[in-house]
Amino acid sequence: MAHNEAVDVVLVGAGIMSATLAVLLKELDPGLKLEVVELMDSGAAESSNPWNNAGTGHAGLCELNYTPQAADGSIDIKKAVHINTQFEVSKQFWAYLTQKGTFGSSKSFISPVPHLSFVQGDKGVSFLKKRFETLSQHHAFSDMHYTEDRSEMAEWMPLMMPGRPLDEKIAATRVMNGTDVNFGALTNQLLSHLTSAPDAQVKYSKRVTGLKRNGAGWTVSIKDVNSGNSREVDAKFVFLGAGGAALPLLQASGIEESKGFGGFPVSGQWLRCDNPEVVKHHQAKVYSQAAVGSPPMSVPHLDTRVVDGKKSLLFGPYAGFTTKFLKHGSFLDLPLSIRAGNIGPMLAVARDNMDLTKYLVSEVRQSMEQRLESLRRFYPEAKAEDWRLEVAGQRVQIIKKDPKKGGVLQFGTELVAAKDGSLAALLGASPGASVTVSIMLELIERCFPEKTAGEWAAKLHEIFPAREKILETDAELYRKINTQNNISLELVEQSNEAESYA
Repeated sequence: MAHNEAVDVVLVGAGIMSATLAVLLKELDPGLKLEVVELMDSGAAESSNPWNNAGTGHAGLCELNYTPQAADGSIDIKKAVHINTQFEVSKQFWAYLTQKGTFGSSKSFISPVPHLSFVQGDKGVSFLKKRFETLSQHHAFSDMHYTEDRSEMAEWMPLMMPGRPLDEKIAATRVMNGTDVNFGALTNQLLSHLTSAPDAQVKYSKRVTGLKRNGAGWTVSIKDVNSGNSREVDAKFVFLGAGGAALPLLQASGIEESKGFGGFPVSGQWLRCDNPEVVKHHQAKVYSQAAVGSPPMSVPHLDTRVVDGKKSLLFGPYAGFTTKFLKHGSFLDLPLSIRAGNIGPMLAVARDNMDLTKYLVSEVRQSMEQRLESLRRFYPEAKAEDWRLEVAGQRVQIIKKDPKKGGVLQFGTELVAAKDGSLAALLGASPGASVTVSIMLELIERCFPEKTAGEWAAKLHEIFPAREKILETDAELYRKINTQNNISLELVEQSNEAESYA
């Protein structure tokens, strides 16, 4: 009998998560033999595709749902600060790669775009002011500006001010050093960098059909979707980074840690404008507050997008519901993911989230005119002919067991790993791509604890001179790292001040 091919690492899915993890592992141990398998015929074809996500370099600068207000009126900034420092960790990795010279230019995937928050009404204004006062005291947000002055807002967001009632209470904050990230271009740059190294392959049009325990590792069954031929690969470590498809694969592995997880698929749509006359008047990502009773994923925002050097505007997201786990998936994805171990949590979530389900169904049934109405709350003079509907990627929100409620719906990401560290999966969505590097570092520390503490430690410190915890507390170090990252990634011109840090 023929022996299976043996590799050190198999990564399922050629999106931002697998691409990041594969490149990181190869930097830490150039001798690793690894293979990425992808169902589609190219990389970044699902959630990492630039039109399937908002492309915000999520750094907590403008996203109001990262700074909840407590009952006593105080603002909790912990999550915003944490996401901000996680994004700095991502930037350290990208800066390290661009400095190697073989990775290519950062300009193809990251662009400077100011991040704004915009609110309406007395309650919104008082919340934003309090948020600004609290956040701007932290070194990561000290460059934030607040205004209630309409003429200043007209400079910040010229597209959004004409046609507004003069007595409307509005306020905004702006941070100039926000970014727009084309995660599709970044993913493909990572994959191309990866495959320029020996013993690293990316194989497209391949479906993983089975995962079996094999001693300390796994046997992965892989089928070619074009020829129908199958092969088996023995791997010491398997990563399931297949977006919505990670859940069924995790269930197929049968690891104890996978029990009780379910998925709740949410689809999204955007309004997109490519008219250069409109696009040139808006250079910002402007986030506002979700309507009362809407889930956090529905926070409306009007964004500058830079995709392949061309600017467009994106407004949304409009949520929707389908039973597919991937944009190119099957309507049977959700029913086939139901197991004895997760039916309880899934039913509990259905019971407790009737409002969410109703909301998603109503979103799906919206007419173009209703969608334009939401846009006009941002951009009062929007013309229907400038905008078209763009279908975004699928997001599978996590359902997990809860001792009190039976099951809860979680809007975020969850790393699930086997006890012995031989298999790991990433479930969930936002803030996803922006904090990929932090999540993959956590995965490496959980699945390869001896190596991260031992032979990989020096290399990790070279790539990441400052991790999240210290960036949260050390203002001077934060400013130094932030400045160096921004220069390496060509987000700022190198100034005298920056040179003094070098």
